[in-house]
Amino acid sequence: MFGPVNQKPMTHKNGGTKQGQQPNIVFILTDDQDLHMNSLDYMPFVQKHLIDQGTLFKRHFCTTALCCPSRVTLWTGKAAHNTNVTNVTPPYGGYPKFVSQGLNEKYLPVWLQESGYNTYYTGKLFNAHSVDNYDSPYAAGWTSSDFLLDPFTYSYLNSTYQRNQDPPVSFEGHHSVDVLAGKALGLLDEAHEAGKPFFLGVAPVSPHANLWSPAFKDGNHSDLEDIDFSAPVPAERHANLFEGVKVPRTANFNPDKPSGASWIRKLSKQSQDTVDYNDHFYVQRLRALQSVDEIVDSIIGRLTDFGLLDNTYIIYTTDNGYHIGQHRMQPAKQCSFEEDINIPLIVRGPGVPKGSISDIVTTHTDIAPTLLQLVGAPLREDFDGLSIPLTEDGLSQAKKTRHEHVTVEHWGFASNEGQVLDSYPRLHTNNTYKALRVISKMYNLHYQVWCNGDHELHDLTTDPGQMVNLLHPDEIAPSTIAGAPLDKVVARLDSLLFVLKSCKAETCIHPWKELHPAGNVASLRDALSPRFDTFYDNESRKIEFDRCEMGFILDAEGPQFRRDELFSIFDPKWHEWT
Repeated sequence: MFGPVNQKPMTHKNGGTKQGQQPNIVFILTDDQDLHMNSLDYMPFVQKHLIDQGTLFKRHFCTTALCCPSRVTLWTGKAAHNTNVTNVTPPYGGYPKFVSQGLNEKYLPVWLQESGYNTYYTGKLFNAHSVDNYDSPYAAGWTSSDFLLDPFTYSYLNSTYQRNQDPPVSFEGHHSVDVLAGKALGLLDEAHEAGKPFFLGVAPVSPHANLWSPAFKDGNHSDLEDIDFSAPVPAERHANLFEGVKVPRTANFNPDKPSGASWIRKLSKQSQDTVDYNDHFYVQRLRALQSVDEIVDSIIGRLTDFGLLDNTYIIYTTDNGYHIGQHRMQPAKQCSFEEDINIPLIVRGPGVPKGSISDIVTTHTDIAPTLLQLVGAPLREDFDGLSIPLTEDGLSQAKKTRHEHVTVEHWGFASNEGQVLDSYPRLHTNNTYKALRVISKMYNLHYQVWCNGDHELHDLTTDPGQMVNLLHPDEIAPSTIAGAPLDKVVARLDSLLFVLKSCKAETCIHPWKELHPAGNVASLRDALSPRFDTFYDNESRKIEFDRCEMGFILDAEGPQFRRDELFSIFDPKWHEWT
């Protein structure tokens, strides 16, 4: 169905498309790929074609470390608390929730088509996009598509794809990523033949865990407790690679002492059998990524043959990160530790610095604005993110002016995607929290408030593995952090997160303006000035939850930021000292 198309390359001077033509975009989105366990080091084609020829953003973050909420954020430019897609399945998430919130008409492919682009996509779009609901309604905005559908999404050797408005087709016995590779190249051929600027999304399942349930064989779904999670399944040609490779033994890998808060701090140290299994799980992830690496090489080759490479942006990222053994946790995501939220983002394209590493702070809310800016489309006023600069001058300027914060949020459960060993349960149901990262040359902090009232603060400058929760009574906390008294820093972080947990649009990008409307505070460093001590010491609203819930329910979320309420307790002349 998707064989090569015999065409002569369309060549022009300088090896690219005609000068002034809108650029093409190829967007490669893996599933659950880590940055902190060094998966990119095992992908030679990604290294050769993307990292060496583009820019790696080493401080790129997802804002919700879970597949569906993160993907909706990617394509809408909005944080999960503003999409109301906060889990992977109904009633709080999945494709049906995406549709019910009116987002099927308000996301990236629709906007790209309005800007004159043809849009193509193959692979996983959202969770709960299934053989039952793919046509009720069809996903909007795609010129041509070939979606990987539930409940077969995570079955590497029994995938089901659905092209355009055709019925689903089973590819039992074929490796899912190899099937996708053929479809991706076929869509690229279609895009070239059409002769218009295009967006091509390629979303392989690797390196997500393999999932199976007896209910799946009939196309039915199953409760998470009934699903068999196992290590990813690589293509046969990759099955024996990397023998002896293990999860990096960092300081936070299966540590002797507990860390974090809430359910994480209650975990026992893993047995050697569990560690051995997790090493196997890790190697299977690396093997499964080899098929993705080959896709990168084949897409580069096809773009080169068509004379399109020089006018094409190639963006490589993932929906969320992953942990295996860190903080004694079984394979999964859904936490706010660096392993789960700090993820790969690589961009190659016209004007993008080659072989460069950027340390500006970027998030998934920034992706949609970035892509619209690339194609010359107007940005939406309701974006929660800020376009990412992709030129040397823009990146240099961003070091001086770009914000330093990342908002992180999660609702519902945390899963165990490995074997159930050491009495480690399949699900932890109390995993609702709000978190914040603040990063500059002066400080590198992680602050989190759980729905059960637990608090966390980590100083990654001195504790990059986030092993010491400075707010836990069992830890010895320093009197100062980030050059200021600990309690003063916590007060600022809590107020900042209080704004961000319910922010919208500009407030998400420039939250300090809500706390300091005079415009004299743009960073934590500014806010730590002693002149603001009275303001923060007397601020009456702190982050708290009314109760823990499995998804976003407003009356469970605790107090919401309102500037008039925040300042009503102060002297009418508050503006003179804020």
